Amino acid sequence: MRTGVIAKKVGMTRLFQEDGRHVPVTVLALEDCQVVSHRTAERDGYFALQVGSGEAKQKNVAKPQREHFAKAEVPLKRRVAEFRLENEEGLMPVGSTISAEHFIAGQKVDITGHTQGKGFAGAMKRWGFGGLRATHGVSISHRSHGSTGNRQDPGRVFKGKKMAGHMGDRQRTQQNLEIVRTDAERGLLFVKGSVPGSKNGWLMVQDAVKLPMPEEAPFPGAVLDLNVAPEAEEVVETEAVATEEAVTEAPAEAAPAPAAEETPAPEAAPEADAPAADDENKEG
Repeated sequence: MRTGVIAKKVGMTRLFQEDGRHVPVTVLALEDCQVVSHRTAERDGYFALQVGSGEAKQKNVAKPQREHFAKAEVPLKRRVAEFRLENEEGLMPVGSTISAEHFIAGQKVDITGHTQGKGFAGAMKRWGFGGLRATHGVSISHRSHGSTGNRQDPGRVFKGKKMAGHMGDRQRTQQNLEIVRTDAERGLLFVKGSVPGSKNGWLMVQDAVKLPMPEEAPFPGAVLDLNVAPEAEEVVETEAVATEEAVTEAPAEAAPAPAAEETPAPEAAPEADAPAADDENKEG
């Protein structure tokens, strides 16, 4: 059993396959999904990983939570969730960032989220009731749900009766959804079909419990490599050094230039003979 991730629902689009078919997908974004802490059997009685995602402002985070994040050396997180594990082999280092390659294309996952809220709804919209007659004998109560209780016995309405009330915004889990594609650079998951919740809603994505985990899936998980940027800086520095060396070598190539300035020296001979000609004119 591996840990899951916390993702944000971006929206829906479609992807074209090699044979021309298009697949409707939901785009999920991993926003700095990091491991915050461990739950161990010796201390807590079970194994689990606490994962955080998103960026939160300091004013919106309580002081105990800020200290908890500071101990793990991770930024303030907007959402935190725990994922149960079977043993300590599934634990990942605290502070590591989970990559989108944690899941592979073709894998089945279970996604948990809160459905879209519909507000206060009547019995017809909420439960699919047929309502009362729309013609004679009904006065301004066409969409009502009718009677709700019995006679004096029991003299009340049983709990769970289907009536008007708050609709939607319930936690639901949709199982066996297929991962069509992953994008590790941008931290995106493309899931076939729809998922619970509205846009910008937070979801928990984990391996399907009713199907075996693929053998190609990384265990205990795929960690995002954050050491790529320094290597790029080193390349830029080496290029800068090469350019500086080229500039320093340029004056050495320009050294033969003074030799061209020495060429007018033979022309000075006639000037030296000019005074002699003047002396001959004076003698004449």
